Amino acid sequence: MTDAEIDAKLAALGLALPQPAAPVAAYVPVVIAGGLAYVSGQLPFVDGVLVKGRLGEDVSIEDGTAAAKACGLMILAQLRAALGSLSRVERVVKLGGFVSSTGDFTDQPKVVNGASELMAAVFGDAGRHARSAVGVPVLPLGAAVEVDAIVAVSPE
Repeated sequence: MTDAEIDAKLAALGLALPQPAAPVAAYVPVVIAGGLAYVSGQLPFVDGVLVKGRLGEDVSIEDGTAAAKACGLMILAQLRAALGSLSRVERVVKLGGFVSSTGDFTDQPKVVNGASELMAAVFGDAGRHARSAVGVPVLPLGAAVEVDAIVAVSPE
């Protein structure tokens, strides 16, 4: 799949890739090793604003799902920046979803679906992946959601 085809799919969904976010600490956004791209955890920026809060407290499932989708878009932006082209993506292998939530909130999988459904919409079957969806008490900068990824990539 070409970058133009991926951009067309995103446009059909009413989406566009954001500028890749700079790391907030001592790490790099993407490491490529052994045919895999390891994408560091990405935070949810919607219209340039970080989505903050906790599910089960002050963030709805719908807003959490939208935040996870924003994390997915940032993963794609980081991959394009690191690879030069999203056409090198062979398969999304795994997503790790972290949801800032109260102790009694149990719908983390529904929230992380925002990122998972985006990957399937963009890459089709190659976007279907293994996944974890974990509730945590707090995330960096007060973010509501964080998602990381492991992606199989073709050689340059």
